[in-house]
Amino acid sequence: MTRIKAGLPLLCCLIFLGCDSKPENADEHNKNSSQPSTEFSAGNCPDFIPPPANQLSLNSGLPNPFVNQNGTVVETRQQWACRRNEIREQAQAYIYGEKPPRPKHVSGDLSDNSINVKVSHRNQTIEFSAELVLPAVGSAPYPTLINVGAKGGYGGITLGEQRILDQGVAIIYFNHYALGKEGKPEASRGLQNPGLFYDLYGGEHSAGLLAAWAWGASRLIDVLYESDQTLIDANSLGVTGCSRNGKGAFAIGLFDDRIALTIAHETSTAGVPAFRIVDKLNTERSDHNYYGLNWLSNNFEPFVMNTAQLPIDTHSLMGVIAPRGLLILDNVHERQMSAPAGFVAASAGAEIYAALGARENISYHSKVENTGHCRYKEAYTALIEQNIRKFLKHEPAATGEFIVGDGGELKVSDWVNWAAPDLK
Repeated sequence: MTRIKAGLPLLCCLIFLGCDSKPENADEHNKNSSQPSTEFSAGNCPDFIPPPANQLSLNSGLPNPFVNQNGTVVETRQQWACRRNEIREQAQAYIYGEKPPRPKHVSGDLSDNSINVKVSHRNQTIEFSAELVLPAVGSAPYPTLINVGAKGGYGGITLGEQRILDQGVAIIYFNHYALGKEGKPEASRGLQNPGLFYDLYGGEHSAGLLAAWAWGASRLIDVLYESDQTLIDANSLGVTGCSRNGKGAFAIGLFDDRIALTIAHETSTAGVPAFRIVDKLNTERSDHNYYGLNWLSNNFEPFVMNTAQLPIDTHSLMGVIAPRGLLILDNVHERQMSAPAGFVAASAGAEIYAALGARENISYHSKVENTGHCRYKEAYTALIEQNIRKFLKHEPAATGEFIVGDGGELKVSDWVNWAAPDLK
């Protein structure tokens, strides 16, 4: 994992819970931004090695995110910064597989309609590109939304291209399948994944497809940060996707602190809904998801239909995203999408945001018409626009609403038996 040498200031860890390793003479645009300019830093925290799955204890409820693996309790923001690192390590060890740190050699170029990325590692080189669409309103450098999925590819941009462009926000169409391509449904587990990520790191690498996609998105963001930023404002980046692409968007926001806003749309299991709750609801259970396609790492196998042994769950992952913007768009009409499990996870995640003084930075919406999976619902519009204004355009906006459709709730107290501290 990326580490910052001991002794570096913890100021940014305490304010944003992530460290900025740029030198003091960094350009004014980055220096004055509240967004960190590094992918992720462990800060001045001890190294953490997650224990083997067989040493973990069972917990049928959502685990207390403010208790470290060793049982000590988090009481301060500095302690939370280290707990956040620990959760991220657990996520890789038990769910996603390793997201490798940035290789030494990453380069690329940016034009008005594309971004090209070149990465070299251990005498192997890969190249990939993404399509860029600029808005006709607003002015450069543009805030930008990364869409998980190529233009015209699976899912497209389910929030609506013109709806985003009309807000003065550019769109990057990230062809994640170039990095890791899905195999045959129900027949891929145990086989090597094809794709550029696995060309670079080998087909036996622990990363599932979600981690591979997140790694590719981070290399794309590297190029944006290292451009002159006269076209794209790299400090105003969001990510979105729906269904499997929404799982990818959630993973990208989780693993890269440079994402200011994550919009997760109808993700189902391996995205927002709590793993242990979907197994109880018998919706898209962990065995369906794990054996369906290789989104998750082989590391997850000990937890298949044994999710109560996970020491974290998706609410904990939301805590890693916190205090950055998180907008969850759910659909109570598609049972497989497990909206009630998403609601409970988001409610528990909101407790972490509240402990950090940022409760208004997480929003949830599932009160929509029955218009089908990944179809745009007009009810989403107001929250989407408000979140884009606040986190991508840095304008005053009201966020933080939880709007829940009929049948989309479960009793949170049945799953959460802990209270969030007031972190000092």
